[in-house]
Amino acid sequence: MSRLFPRATRAPAVDRPWRDVEYCVVDVEATGLDLRHDVLISFGSVAVRSGRLCCETALYTDVRPGRHVSTGAVGVHGLRDRDLDSAPELSEVIDRIVAELDGRVLVAHAAWVERAFLTRALRSQGRRFNAPVIDTAALLRAAGLARSGTGFEPDVEAMAESLGLCVHTPHHALGDALTTGEVFLAVVSRLERALGGPLTAYDLVDISRRHTLT
Repeated sequence: MSRLFPRATRAPAVDRPWRDVEYCVVDVEATGLDLRHDVLISFGSVAVRSGRLCCETALYTDVRPGRHVSTGAVGVHGLRDRDLDSAPELSEVIDRIVAELDGRVLVAHAAWVERAFLTRALRSQGRRFNAPVIDTAALLRAAGLARSGTGFEPDVEAMAESLGLCVHTPHHALGDALTTGEVFLAVVSRLERALGGPLTAYDLVDISRRHTLT
């Protein structure tokens, strides 16, 4: 297929009650934090269906990056070059990643990071990322649970603990995806109560856009 017309992930209809829409909660780790040049080294995801976290859908995979992992990144997630020597290449796992994203709304914490890395990863394999995005950091700001105007994203583990939720293996892609999924469900319930009525998936996407990091 021509690279001018890449295959795109299917976008779900979001003009429905949020519990009637499926979500893919994602976290990634990378060789560093340069969104233009660094690449994926691990991907974790879990689905949300009918307003519930479906742990049986959890997916985790490492990815052999083809470049060195920066010292700073190793200090965060602990994945060294030699840990990834036997990992599959992106071309071997891209179909699994796309299958999780396809027809679902992407949920991530500080989602601009996940969106940037996933967009580049899919593009490198002749795919196009086409999912609506919900950012739990933005939802937390909208709900008054995290401060706005700080220039920093709220820490997902700290937010989970403040909400009385479990924290699953910090700085591991699947652990952070599970923690983010629990935060997502908790904060959406709070937003519904605060706004006095049911929300659609579109509402959550829109709230995320309006409360991005400033």
